Amino acid sequence: MTTFAIEPRHRLEHPPGERVFLSAEWRDLVMLNYEVDSELLAQNVPRGTELHAFERRVYVSLVGFRFMRTKLFGCVPLPLHTNFEEVNLRFYVKRREGNEERRGVVFIREIVPRFAVAHLARVAYGENYVCHPMRHRVQANGEGIAAEYQWQVGDAWCRLRAEASGTPDYAAEGSLDQFITEHYWGYSAQRNGGCVEYQVAHPPWRAWKATVAAFEGDAEPLYGRELARVLRRPPDSAFIAEGSPVLVFAGRSIA
Repeated sequence: MTTFAIEPRHRLEHPPGERVFLSAEWRDLVMLNYEVDSELLAQNVPRGTELHAFERRVYVSLVGFRFMRTKLFGCVPLPLHTNFEEVNLRFYVKRREGNEERRGVVFIREIVPRFAVAHLARVAYGENYVCHPMRHRVQANGEGIAAEYQWQVGDAWCRLRAEASGTPDYAAEGSLDQFITEHYWGYSAQRNGGCVEYQVAHPPWRAWKATVAAFEGDAEPLYGRELARVLRRPPDSAFIAEGSPVLVFAGRSIA
């Protein structure tokens, strides 16, 4: 298991007035990033937000990681639901609130192995959670790290994996890696056409640049034909992030 030492400038902040819905640790994040045509995501952009591009390029990310020490409201552990895997497919949006530009994430689909977790996220935020059997493997030593996440759809298993060597470091200012990891809001389109906004707090992450990274399996049943075609090609960038403690705050309707 990797660890994260929070430096003074990277402490986990609790914004004043915000109510914690969930606390946890996100660890060993495998992040595969693919450039896509913006038209592919247009129908998924929640009301009140717009696509957020990096250097005029739009990305989706397939992300696998470990949820650990999960607690409701920051203090109530859920028996048998504190440690589990998650894999999500996400893209990036922004929203203007007064003079602030809020950099956010929209989840196309989120996979977990615990039905109660999926149900809670659907009820609380309207997120697109589904429940499937999952497993993972993480091997880390002084020479590098290898991590993979698997999930079962029907009789077949899909796999997200990456390998990296050397030591992790913080993303360079203005880099694609920083763009991918430093979006601190979530936006979820609702069935009635509205949108729920919620804040996520975590310190910046150290990460390894992946030397090997791939998705393997049939993505079409979960993501549709066009996004499955995207995931069949090599990612445009990939890395493994150590992760950190996180706070997820209560959501509010904005549209």
